Amino acid sequence: MSIAARLVELGIELPEPPAPAGSYLPTVRSGNLLYCAGTICALNGKMTHTGPVGRDQTVQTGCESARICALNTLANIQAATGSLDAVKRIVFVSGFVNAVSGFADSPAVINGASDLFVQVFGEAGRHARAALAVAGLPRNSTTEVLVVAELKD
Repeated sequence: MSIAARLVELGIELPEPPAPAGSYLPTVRSGNLLYCAGTICALNGKMTHTGPVGRDQTVQTGCESARICALNTLANIQAATGSLDAVKRIVFVSGFVNAVSGFADSPAVINGASDLFVQVFGEAGRHARAALAVAGLPRNSTTEVLVVAELKD
């Protein structure tokens, strides 16, 4: 089954790829690795979740925010490769959670992104990961996700 068919089966529609918010590219390919710039939880230019988890957001809404970041990343990958079928596997995810001081549940929040990659790619969506709490993110985003994907030859 193609990844496009899998997305339809899951009821997932990819957003428009987000435009870079600075002097960088959304993706850079080096060999068979595609490095994806960080994406925040904005859809069509509007923020879906803002503020820190533990004050303005819960672990659950933070998880939803991370899922939106992952959808934006998938949109960038598709724009760069022409098809998500070009992805051999998701290699690494860095997840950042805008959170209150002392917040210890960043992994649970970033599961929103990780779980989506597994839903879409199956075993090839399993990846190594870092999940970090930070004091702030661009546009006061609740989460930001960076991805390294391996592409097929």
